[in-house]
Amino acid sequence: MKKVALSVLMTALLAACSSTPPADPNAGKTTAPVTSGETKPATVDLTQGSDLNKGNNPLTDPNNILSQRRVYFDFDSFVVKSDYQALLAAHAKYLLANKDAKLIVQGNTDDRGTAEYNLALGQKRAEATKKVLLSLGVPESQLESVSFGEEKPLEPGQTDEARSRNRNANLVYKGESAQ
Repeated sequence: MKKVALSVLMTALLAACSSTPPADPNAGKTTAPVTSGETKPATVDLTQGSDLNKGNNPLTDPNNILSQRRVYFDFDSFVVKSDYQALLAAHAKYLLANKDAKLIVQGNTDDRGTAEYNLALGQKRAEATKKVLLSLGVPESQLESVSFGEEKPLEPGQTDEARSRNRNANLVYKGESAQ
């Protein structure tokens, strides 16, 4: 089983490496850059437990990498880019430390393509993201994947920027509302 998971991870990494910039040298560490334009590092604090309603929750702390919940995809692609390895590793570490936590991976697309095609592509994006988490040791019992296709756009509009933001997998912990 571990060999299969490692193979899937290596295939995804090799595919992603051919079309993306080099991976962050800090990938796999407990700190990663905040992608919201801030320059200070975001740390992974796993000491809060799995109570999603508790104050100082690492899942909602904007200074914590765990508050980042989106994995973005290229047009017509479901390959998880190496840029998101640190983010997914942090969520995997959180899930492994909080066995009661459950994560729903929601696959989304832009508005191009038929509804059926977009539902299928959204599911492939959710499944690809889930496979990375599985390869990092997260038990399948803590993960669920679902596709919304083009039905829940993050940003309305038909500009290239809006469409690129809508091509994502959203990470939502059960017990909290989608962001």
